[in-house]
Amino acid sequence: MPLSATSKTCLCCGKSIKGRADKKFCDDACRNTYNNELKAKSHYSSYVRNINNALIKNRKILEELLPAELGMLKIPQSKLEQKGFSFSYHTHTYTNKKGDTYFFCYDYGYLPLENNWYLLVKRKEE
Repeated sequence: MPLSATSKTCLCCGKSIKGRADKKFCDDACRNTYNNELKAKSHYSSYVRNINNALIKNRKILEELLPAELGMLKIPQSKLEQKGFSFSYHTHTYTNKKGDTYFFCYDYGYLPLENNWYLLVKRKEE
């Protein structure tokens, strides 16, 4: 394969790159370093990252507590809190025809009930 007139260099370390024409980094370490530095430069990155982490953690907790074979499950608030669930973070809400407001973390949600109980639900596939 003939060498191109313009040799490509790694966006991270500046070394010469060999391989595919669209290759931007010499190895995985440089690619990771470059992307991590790019994310770190963002002035709100830690704020956004912390919120995303809380949302993902909440979703994992709901998924863990609601068995796949069940469509819904009642659970006490204490069980959610023991797992580290944060009620401050959710992706969206849904209000049904009866006026009940469900709070969702992506595809898993919960409905506050009386006496610190919650109804866990999973969004139905369309």
